[in-house]
Formats: sequence, structure tokens, C-alpha cells
Amino acid sequence: MIKKLVRKTCLGFEPYIAGKPVETIKRELGLKSVVKMASNENPLGASKKAVKAVKENIEKIFFYPDSNSFLLKQALSKRYRLPAGNIFTAAGGDEIIELIAKVFFNPEDEIVYSKHSFIRYGMAAKLMGSKAVVVPMREGFTHDPEAMAKACGQKTKAVFITNPNNPTGTYNTKAELAKFLKNLPENKFGVKPVVILDEAYFEYAKLEKDYPDGLDFLKSNPNLIVFRTFSKIYGLAGLRVGYGFSSEAIVDYIERTRPPFNVNLLAQAAAAAAIEDTEQVKKSQKLVKAEKAFLYKEFTKLKVPFLKSAANFILFNCAPLKGKEFFARMLKEGVITRSMDEYDLPDWVRMTVGLHRENVLFVKKLEKIIKK
Repeated sequence: MIKKLVRKTCLGFEPYIAGKPVETIKRELGLKSVVKMASNENPLGASKKAVKAVKENIEKIFFYPDSNSFLLKQALSKRYRLPAGNIFTAAGGDEIIELIAKVFFNPEDEIVYSKHSFIRYGMAAKLMGSKAVVVPMREGFTHDPEAMAKACGQKTKAVFITNPNNPTGTYNTKAELAKFLKNLPENKFGVKPVVILDEAYFEYAKLEKDYPDGLDFLKSNPNLIVFRTFSKIYGLAGLRVGYGFSSEAIVDYIERTRPPFNVNLLAQAAAAAAIEDTEQVKKSQKLVKAEKAFLYKEFTKLKVPFLKSAANFILFNCAPLKGKEFFARMLKEGVITRSMDEYDLPDWVRMTVGLHRENVLFVKKLEKIIKK
């Protein structure tokens, strides 16, 4: 049996369940119109500059891409005023998490992260055979930095912090992050664990006055890795581009480990153009801020419990329905949401903030379902 040859950590390994595309849902349910509000994509779409860059490079796709993403790194270096040696790129945040795991995680290591944080951290630890140390969140569904620091022991190799957190939308303040990094204990190697700060929703969260910019902590924390993505506010989810910042030493090991040509030619061109389009970012921030206010008002009116979010999605409680049941009913109404069972939140559903007409439709269907 082939099972005897498979690595033990892969036996019983559950794959990540991605949201289905709109066309698939239309075909499966026979629906003419479907609105996707499940994967936190930008409803405004990609920057026109990014689309133009793709068109200008489309005839070059018979070439391999630049393996080092030189032009993209230069654009990121200019945007964030950091040397290119402190920057790495990957095929989305998912690959970044896996690259970090490949570089650092051993079976004897412990990996600390919060309950209800992004599911891919636990998957990475399991795949490498490391022990996951899961720390409960505080009341209000925020990370508990103090408890996370206390959970770190001699075997702790890394700590994941999603800020703002997916799927709760909550965040930790600048003061909390500074205190956490300062109080983090050393492990058996005589160094502090690697801290991976996932800032996938950074551009949305930066509107919060006390939200920290992870890059401010890089110089004083050589074992810190900060990563972001072009999949969210930049609207390039279909091209898969992620990027990260760390010390030159850590970046060097990630560069050694990553697959060659991991960021494709069109993705590099689009991302380099998108990072320059500050107006697209501002429009997206303005839309999400206004529409969250609208949705908060409607949730309150319908007496549906929800969490205020620093990102472009909202987590809400659909009890007495279970999340899966709510998802199925909403799907029949032509709206795709995301149930949260895999995050151990069976009574909760996450919805992406869409265009105003999409949010109005969502509220209309929500009211119909909860009043049945």
C-alpha cells in the first residue's frame, strides 16, 4: 500500500477548504446571479495600473519569470524604504507560511499561536510534525499577548500573530505588541523564538489610530518576520503574490528554500504596478470604512451579534442556526459567505464587505433567513 510510504505527518492531513468560484456555484445550483462575499477579495477589483501591466507583459509568458523578483523587490523597497536584502516574495501568504515552516520547524519544536487565528499556522506545524501550542483568546476574541508569551518555553521555535486577525477582524495595539516582543522569553537555543506577524489586512487596519506597523519593530527584533499580501486591498488574489520583511539573515534562508520562479511573470509585473497606485488603496479604504458602518447598523437593527473589524470582513453570530446551515441557506439565495466550523466557531459566519448594492442584498437575504 502506498500509505506505508507516505510521511506520517501527511496521514490524515486535512486539506485547506477554499471557497468555491462564482461560476462553480452558478453551475451546481442553477443560479443566474451569485455574489461572492466569502474570501475577503476587493470588490473594486485590481488597480488599472496592474491590469495595464499584465496586458503589456502577456506576450512574454513564454519566458521564465525573474527568479529573484528584482523589479518587484525594488518597488517594495522604494515604497517601504527598506533595503531589498530585507525583502522576500512568494506565491501568496500561504507559501510564506510554508516557507517559514520549512526553514525553521522540526518535530521536536513547539509552535505557539492563538485559538481562532488563521488555520494555516496549525496546518504548517502539523505538516512538519511540530507540536502546536494553542493559546485561548481574551474576551472579545483578541489575541492574548501576555498568555502567548507565558506559553513559550524551552522548545518554542516560533510564534504566529495575525494582526488584524482572520477570521475575527480584531487587532492588538502598538503598546501590546511592543510589550509582547520585549517580554518574550529565550528558548533552549539561547534566543527568542521567531515571531511571524501576519499583516495581510494591513492597509485596512492602518486606519485604526493604535494599530501597529510591524515594520517599526524590525530593527530591534532580528527574529521578527512581517508579511503582507497583494491578494486583499490590491485585488490580485488570482495572481498569488505575497511579500515579507525580516533581517538579512532570515531572508537569506527563505531565499535558499523557496522554489525557483515561485512568483510568476505576470504577477510580478502587476504587483510592482499596484504598489504604486495609492489612489486605489485610498478608494478601497474609503469604501470598506463606509460599508462597515452601514453593515454594523443593519446587524444592530436585526439584533445579530457581530464583532467590529479592522479588516474588510465581519464575523457575526447566526445562532440558533449553525454556521454551515446559514451558509447553505444563503447560498441558495445567491450569496456566498464562509461558515467558521474549521475555526472552532460553529455558530459564526464571516462575510466580506462588498459594494453597497452587494451589502444591501446581503442584508435583505440575512433578514429573510433569520426571520424564517
